[in-house]
Amino acid sequence: QVQVVESGGGLVQAGGSLRLSCTASGGIFSIMINAMGWYRQAPGKQRELVATTTTGGVTDYTDSVKGRFTISRDNAENTVYLQMNSLKPEDTAVYYCNTQAREVRGGVFLSPRDYWGQGTQVTVSS
Repeated sequence: QVQVVESGGGLVQAGGSLRLSCTASGGIFSIMINAMGWYRQAPGKQRELVATTTTGGVTDYTDSVKGRFTISRDNAENTVYLQMNSLKPEDTAVYYCNTQAREVRGGVFLSPRDYWGQGTQVTVSS
C-alpha cells in the first residue's frame, strides 16, 4: 500500500510564506510515480487543484496561485514540495498531496492509482 505523508502547514500572516512537503513510499514494495500534486479544500467548498508536476517536470497551476506558488519535485526521494509566497487569506484551506503511482510486486507493475495524504492545514490571517 502506498503511503503519502504531508508536512509543513501552519498559521501565517497575509503576505507570508510557507513550504509544504509530501513524500510517497511503498512500504515493502517498490513504486513508480507518475504525477504528483497538491489540492486544497476550504470550508464549504469543493476540493480544487492547486498545482501538479509530472516526472518529466511539466507543471501546471490553478490561475489563482500563478506567480505566487511554485511546485517542485525530487524524483529520487519521491517527494514533492509546494513553496507558497505572498499568501492571502483566501489560500486558507486543508492542503492534500496527491500521488499517481503504480506498485511493483514481484516485477509486476500493478495498475496506476491515485493516493492521497491526510491533509495539512494552512491558515492565512489578514
